Amino acid sequence: MKIVIRKAVKKDAPGILRLIKELADYEKAPGEVQVTLKELERDGFGKNPAFKVFVAETEGKLAGIALYYFKYSTWKGRSIYLDDIIVSQKYRRNGIGGKLFEEVIKVAKAKGLRKIDWQVLNWNKPAIAFYKKYNSVISHEWLNVTLYEKQLAKLKF
Repeated sequence: MKIVIRKAVKKDAPGILRLIKELADYEKAPGEVQVTLKELERDGFGKNPAFKVFVAETEGKLAGIALYYFKYSTWKGRSIYLDDIIVSQKYRRNGIGGKLFEEVIKVAKAKGLRKIDWQVLNWNKPAIAFYKKYNSVISHEWLNVTLYEKQLAKLKF
């Protein structure tokens, strides 16, 4: 299977959204995807992109993505947050996830960044095993904290 990894372009947005929804199904949260095609196009391919994406193509189809953005750590400086690596179920176990992950690693190294952060669900054993192959440090100290739109709306200052 020939796999091509490249930077995403705006016309990839529908396929990116399809993969995001596929991941939500896999993570047992199909109703949680709120991002729209228009938002993806604006936020990823507009004047001031909020994120970058590598795509994996095979057999003329979008088989996977790695979506990331740059952030700043008060302790470590410039870094990357890898929001998701998604490989369509049909194409898993073909090295696509590794190729996508390695492209993000190349960006971090080329820019002299000190770290890449991401999250993995504690029940996702295949993903955990995948990340361990790269000698990733999996923290058991830090907790995820979020204010969602509903909570934000209730806050009055």
